[in-house]
Amino acid sequence: MTVLEVLQATTAYFKKREIESPRLNAEHLLAHSLGRKRIELYLEFERALSEPELAPLRELVRRRGQGEPLQHLLGTVEFCGRVFVCDKRALVPRPETEELLEHLLKMTWPAGARFVDVGTGSGVIALSLAAHFSEAEVHAVDQSEEALELAKENAELLRLKGRVRFARSDLLAAVEGNFDLIVANLPYVATGDRDTLSREVLHDPGLAVFGGEDGAEIIRELIAAAPDHLRPGGLLALEIGLGQAERLSVLLAEKNFHDIAGIQDYASVTRFLFARYG
Repeated sequence: MTVLEVLQATTAYFKKREIESPRLNAEHLLAHSLGRKRIELYLEFERALSEPELAPLRELVRRRGQGEPLQHLLGTVEFCGRVFVCDKRALVPRPETEELLEHLLKMTWPAGARFVDVGTGSGVIALSLAAHFSEAEVHAVDQSEEALELAKENAELLRLKGRVRFARSDLLAAVEGNFDLIVANLPYVATGDRDTLSREVLHDPGLAVFGGEDGAEIIRELIAAAPDHLRPGGLLALEIGLGQAERLSVLLAEKNFHDIAGIQDYASVTRFLFARYG
């Protein structure tokens, strides 16, 4: 089979398996298995592929057809212009989290600002902040040792190893001092909603997906703990689930937060909550 025939056959298979963006997935997997860039495939459409070249692709296609995330198969994910290692140890970073980071990067912070990323996962938020704000002191915490190891690998990959302080912590329990920013993309899916999730999401660690009976339990715990770790006027920035903004805003007000703002994502869903403390 030629490169083009393989792409066409794989795309057709992915369509039957209801894989989103089937052609794009086929191109990524073929390029990965051949050690090429995607654009290079277009220069080789008529080249016949040998059996040794096809064998590893078949396994990747099979696993993708069963719902394993493309990022796990490739081993990497692009986030805000940087490439991160990505595997089953942490949540696959979503486009919504890129939007959260974009809001933070536009803000002005004091010299020597202190940031902490709670539930850092693969470290994409903390490492992106560290890369952009060179004078900031950045901390990243997670209760999963496996996720922290992944985040440290990404710090090494991006040459930011000395810029972020990693620690195992249940939310802020092991964190000392006060911060100008507490940012968190915590689990926000209700446990009862498991059957509504895509096959891809179910490959993420349950610890990073499910946030209790109503989805917001862990976020409420962070809101309760945050005041003891924020400087006056410090910002709490949260990524939240659908329909959670109103009740969480009420809780923030009760905990002495002000300038509480619900911010919509590109899909017009109120996906982020920003609030100042004190």
